[in-house]
Amino acid sequence: GDYLVTIEEKSKATFLRAYTNWRCMSAGSSRVCVRMVGHKMEESYSETLREQMSIVEMPLSDPPLCVSCCPVNGDLLVGCKNKLVMFCLKYLVINQNLTVLDFERSLILHIANLIQLDVLILKLELVQQSADGTEQCAQRVSTLEKPVSGGPSTHTLQLELDEFIICQKPVELLGEESKLCEIPITLESTELPTEDTKCFQVRYLLFRRFTPDQSPFGFCEETKLHSVQLLPVYQTAHEETENKRELLSLFCFFSLPHVGYLYSVGKLVELISTYQYSEKSEQAVLTPQFLHVVTSENLQCFTVRCSAAAARDEDPYIDTTVKACPPVALDVCTLRMQLFIGPRAICHFKNHIILLTKADTEDITERRKPTRRMLSRKADSIKSRTNSESEPGWNLYIINTVSTIQLYREMVDYSRTYENVKTESCIHLLSEAHLLVRAAIMDPRFLKSDEKEELLRAFRESCAFLGDCYSRFDTKDYHLALPYYRMSGLSMTEVLKRLVSEDDEIQTYERGFIFYLTHSLNEDLNEELSKESANKVLRIFYLADPVQLPHILCSPCMRNVCPLTAVKYLQKVEKIMPSVVLTLTKAFMALKMGDLMMYEHEMKSYKETILACGFIGQPKLLRQHKEGIVMPTEFAFHLKEMQPGLLVAAAVALHENNKIELEEADTFFKMLCSNSENTIPQLLVDFWEALLVVCSQEEILQELLLRVTSQYVWRISKKHLPETKPLKTTEDLINSCNHFGLIFPWVTAIMSVGSPSDKDYHEDISKLQSLLCGQSINIASALPVLEPLTEAGNVGLTIHVLCNTRLGKYEEAIDQLLKRCPDAAVLYAQHELKDDSRAVWWNKLLPELCKRTRLTGNDCPVLISSLKETLSVVAMELELRDFLSLLPEDGTAAFFLPHLLHCSQRKLLT
Repeated sequence: GDYLVTIEEKSKATFLRAYTNWRCMSAGSSRVCVRMVGHKMEESYSETLREQMSIVEMPLSDPPLCVSCCPVNGDLLVGCKNKLVMFCLKYLVINQNLTVLDFERSLILHIANLIQLDVLILKLELVQQSADGTEQCAQRVSTLEKPVSGGPSTHTLQLELDEFIICQKPVELLGEESKLCEIPITLESTELPTEDTKCFQVRYLLFRRFTPDQSPFGFCEETKLHSVQLLPVYQTAHEETENKRELLSLFCFFSLPHVGYLYSVGKLVELISTYQYSEKSEQAVLTPQFLHVVTSENLQCFTVRCSAAAARDEDPYIDTTVKACPPVALDVCTLRMQLFIGPRAICHFKNHIILLTKADTEDITERRKPTRRMLSRKADSIKSRTNSESEPGWNLYIINTVSTIQLYREMVDYSRTYENVKTESCIHLLSEAHLLVRAAIMDPRFLKSDEKEELLRAFRESCAFLGDCYSRFDTKDYHLALPYYRMSGLSMTEVLKRLVSEDDEIQTYERGFIFYLTHSLNEDLNEELSKESANKVLRIFYLADPVQLPHILCSPCMRNVCPLTAVKYLQKVEKIMPSVVLTLTKAFMALKMGDLMMYEHEMKSYKETILACGFIGQPKLLRQHKEGIVMPTEFAFHLKEMQPGLLVAAAVALHENNKIELEEADTFFKMLCSNSENTIPQLLVDFWEALLVVCSQEEILQELLLRVTSQYVWRISKKHLPETKPLKTTEDLINSCNHFGLIFPWVTAIMSVGSPSDKDYHEDISKLQSLLCGQSINIASALPVLEPLTEAGNVGLTIHVLCNTRLGKYEEAIDQLLKRCPDAAVLYAQHELKDDSRAVWWNKLLPELCKRTRLTGNDCPVLISSLKETLSVVAMELELRDFLSLLPEDGTAAFFLPHLLHCSQRKLLT
């Protein structure tokens, strides 16, 4: 709202007044309208009164002591003795062309037991109203009004007050603990109850109680709190949220004459900074960038930590290897001190400081000389009064603050005085400069600022300077070099130019620089260092951290390094710290040089199993990421041609140690074999088969089983031969992997009468059958994959019968066998129909054989022999009566009689 509020005193009476439409006075209009707050204005306002100032009288039962205005919605808070009165700003529409401001008294907070040196921060929270909202509010008020007992008796207190001052002990209560302050708060709503009436509850955030100051700077009765202020900080503005301001953090400042306190009271209530003044302060004002304090002779400026705390509220993960921010606990420092005569009051608006001064004629040295007096309540009543007419004049100063960019430049220049000394002072100053710029960027007006691009440039530059400090200095926070360099946007080449001398002189490289290089090289960056820069990095690590040499040589950034130089350094390191990874790295460099003899020599240094495990120590020997895509290295291409078994074993080791995901491995092998996205190379199938041997995770296991099954089916149905010889035969898989089972005899019997063309794909067929003969694959999930083979001759028959058997559909399996391969029916029954499924012999197989034999007669000897074998088995299992009931009535007695006799004799024997 565009209004001015004053507390005015006239004829020993105090008034609270608001001046609205006050700009008319500066425009030359002298018309003034005086009205009471809440007065109906339709009758008193007309079009002719538009260009006039309004004075709104706001009557109060107690004299107003102080006022404060909400910077967000313009509501007014008035402080009286033992209570706070809140006025809501309202916009009243008189007509289409006229809107006027008015206020409505909405809430009174009654506060008891608050003494002069107490600070109590409260938060009003909206609550959901029940059907009877008034009753709910009243209940809450009565709870807050409960008296607190346990204090000293009135009689004892009166005796002590006669001659002494009672000093309460200092107290600090934060968050929920602040409820224990024993200061009851009563809420009194003064709005007319409507459907939109808001119901509030009080939440205690902070309570601080101080004791009188007995320092030599002043007397205890001069110890007073001043400059209590809440400072909101908003979410960093972005293009899409330019017109929205969302509260991010809230800070509270208050001050004693010689010390000030800054608290965060947003998500977490905590003390952030303490400010010690060199002399007694009169008033202070807090901004997101600075704390301005006026003393008896100075205007002082301190740095603040609001932006550091707000940055962490905005991004809880800011302190990582990607991002960083100077700590909230960083010591504050004084930026400027300017002399003024008699400064009394101060306020802040945008880039201006408004200072009110009053020049005293008395001797300043006499006034500042400390005088000890009795600490007595009676002495407090003796006050010298000065005739207001004889008081000297007041002066008003408007001071333009230095621009953020200019002040940032000055701080950076000043930090260079500490650069060569390598002290924490340089880091401290640069951190201050960084926070200064960060606060400016978080300002809601930042997007429309003329300095927007310059501020962003300064932010990146400050990050680079901090990165330099943490790289060059021996500090415990050396790891911060990495996030600050990342935030600066500098490439690795640019960082090397800043920190490494051009000549070949031996430098000392601090931990921060090595930490930055190690992490940058170990991550998959798209930056390739030049040959010169890569050789510099090689030399740096040889001198500072030689054990890292094999790892940094495998980085994509080091692709242009001289392999001969690399081998020389590796050989020196190998004499001190030999390892499998180092040997593999030497072999990699030998390949780059084209020295196959050296390559073979290195690869023969260890057994294949040890070499495969060696790739776990450095996976980038085989695969690297480029723009998020897995790319095989020259080493991987060479192994594919010369030692595919080692390559597959290494890939399996990487997967089992979480160094490569299954999908990444698919892409790796497809790119390695130059296959399209939809074509599966044999080497990838070899990898899946090898992974099945060691995989223990059920989810991945089923995925692998489906993948190899799908590939076997595709090859058999498309009559497609693998492009390379498989690394493992069916026999190898059965012997090494329990997911592949021994092929059943009845399956072998069916395949023995199969088509000659099936022999070309014998390996894939036998692997598929072996997989289905095992117990691991989920048949229900595999059925859609197996569908193309169900009609494919004897292969399809075996697949179909195997699936029905695993699903418990024995009768369907027998129907299929009797229809397409009766020779294998009995063999199938002998192998599968056991235990719970044994009844299928006489319930299904025997009736079906009798039925089919009757139809074919003696023309099918296979059916007759199968019937005889079945009768022999059934005669051993059933009682004579049951067996006899199963025999056909029209059967030849001579055919069935031997089996009946056998069943009868078995009964007699038992």
